[in-house]
Amino acid sequence: MDTEIHKNTDDARAGSTPHVVRYVLTISLVLAVLAMVVVLLWGIAQS
Repeated sequence: MDTEIHKNTDDARAGSTPHVVRYVLTISLVLAVLAMVVVLLWGIAQS
């Protein structure tokens, strides 16, 4: 009983793969960079 089962990636996933994670990571990265710029500018303005 050594039969191998070969499936392509779509069949193995058995579902759709929306690109929501890509958008969340992109938005989070942009917000983090903006927050760092604000902190940097605030520090420059204080000195």
